[in-house]
Amino acid sequence: MKPTDISNPDYFHKVVDCQYACPAHTPVPEYIRLIAAGRYDDAYMLNWESNVFPGVLGRTCDRPCEPACRRGRVEDQPVAICRLKRVAADHKQDKAITAAMPTIPQQKNGKTVALIGGGPASLTVARDLMPLGYNVDLYDDQPAGGGFMRSQIPSFRLPESVLDQEVNYITDMGVATHYNTYIDSLKSILEKQYDAVFIGTGAPRGRDLNLPGREQADNNIHLGINWLGSVAFGHTKKIGKRVIVLGGGNTAMDCCRTALRLGADSVNCVVRSPRSEMKASPWEIEDSEREGVIMFENHTPKEFIVREGKLIGMRFEKVRAEYDSSGRRSLIATGEPDVTMECDDVCIAVGQDNAFPWIERDLGLEFGKWDLPILDETTFQSTLPKVFFGGDAAFGPKNVITAVAQGHQAAISIDLFLQGADLRQRPEPGTTLISQKMGIHEWSYDSPVANDQRYQVPHEDVAKSVKDRKLEVEIGFDASTALQEASRCLNCDVQTVFEEKKCIECDACADICPTDCLTFIAVDSSTTESDLRGQLKMPANNTEQSVYVSDNLATGRVMVKDENVCLHCGLCAERCPTAAWDMQKYYYSVTKAGQMNYYEPNFKAEETP
Repeated sequence: MKPTDISNPDYFHKVVDCQYACPAHTPVPEYIRLIAAGRYDDAYMLNWESNVFPGVLGRTCDRPCEPACRRGRVEDQPVAICRLKRVAADHKQDKAITAAMPTIPQQKNGKTVALIGGGPASLTVARDLMPLGYNVDLYDDQPAGGGFMRSQIPSFRLPESVLDQEVNYITDMGVATHYNTYIDSLKSILEKQYDAVFIGTGAPRGRDLNLPGREQADNNIHLGINWLGSVAFGHTKKIGKRVIVLGGGNTAMDCCRTALRLGADSVNCVVRSPRSEMKASPWEIEDSEREGVIMFENHTPKEFIVREGKLIGMRFEKVRAEYDSSGRRSLIATGEPDVTMECDDVCIAVGQDNAFPWIERDLGLEFGKWDLPILDETTFQSTLPKVFFGGDAAFGPKNVITAVAQGHQAAISIDLFLQGADLRQRPEPGTTLISQKMGIHEWSYDSPVANDQRYQVPHEDVAKSVKDRKLEVEIGFDASTALQEASRCLNCDVQTVFEEKKCIECDACADICPTDCLTFIAVDSSTTESDLRGQLKMPANNTEQSVYVSDNLATGRVMVKDENVCLHCGLCAERCPTAAWDMQKYYYSVTKAGQMNYYEPNFKAEETP
């Protein structure tokens, strides 16, 4: 075993599990401490630096950070990271945020970039390129920016005012917006002599079902994403009393809840798979059921039932899931009688596909499987060098935070491309590692671990909320509850850093460690990591997380720490008589185009969790 190279910027980044899991790598523990300190403006700007839409994502993010949260390893529920992000957005001072926005140079650099689609990926590219002096033209067929954030996320989850504000922070930088403009030809855009083109048009085509009765019942069968957009822009204002929604993703949940608000008395959500495999976020399923939606699992649609030209119901076959040795699922008919459900309308939300009918196929831009563009997965550059993609338009439907992360990377590529630089030579992330020591037993952060269970976000009364599609359902944390929830954070970015030369091998740190994550052990040249993991005081079985191995100590032993179960409580550093252990805050910032960094958190001593 070789000593761990903690100078590698990815080592401690991986230890900050929540930030590592976030596609945009938002510095989660840092902004949670700022929220706990009441520094909402700073917390908002720290979020804005990486995820661009704190108010939007604080309400709608898929939360990949939360399953990774270290708190979830010591109790049932992780820190409410996403909803704490919303706290910063709800409590910020708007004038302060406007004043903190980057300065846009009066003297432009002479390069112009076209953005096709006004969603999160395109807006992120605009946000990153405008401060560098680029001219940016944004085209979208909707009346305002936001893309599918505006048309596919209902107002009861994302108020229009929140979206407008965060879109405007970007467009107010001087982006030339061309709304209500449908681009029907990429060739026509290229003829305008743009220096680069970014395509962030999402995955705009909802999947349909070719079943008996589909054509006859067309007036009462709706593709989910199209129907939600029609509702959002006020074109659709009612639906039948009995509604079936097909699909188990978040779009399906939005259709279910929207149908209730448009007058449905009953909504049945029907999925082919077992409930445990539904793609919708668990909280979206819970919110749907709270409002009265009934879930039916393991039902495969077979027919739209039409009588006298009118849709009256659907017929389903009951199935069960079976899995082969590779884990591949097959749905097998149970042999039970088919199930018939009465309905007046059906929303189909079984997936989305990319659609590029407006891109001519003789431009040198190549497409591959599923009609997706062939792209470099690092640079997002297409086979037509001046054209870049991002968001759902790049590699298929994912989520808002992934679109933002890809927008950042595409902006770096566009900037390098227009400078004539190598797109593969990408800037390194910014990292710092700074001691938090104020005294022998005092740290610049609140180190005790709170015992509180996760706090629940309050909701509006169901009877009230289902009557108003624009009334936001989640009320959000108040400042007091936000402080309590923030205190549950284990400060995983404050790392336990070990200095071999100071260690006297008294083993005091190992004795006091509450999770037995420290072991002093003898190794030799033949010892492998697998051997070592099994010989620790508590075997380190999670191979996805590293073990921290020191250089040889005086006795020939090494210190080994299982990063997976360390709580970052600092007891080892407090107990150590020689200060061989130190608590050092690790800050990791993903590089933006032009090495921009609008917000750099200060590291002054303060009592924050």
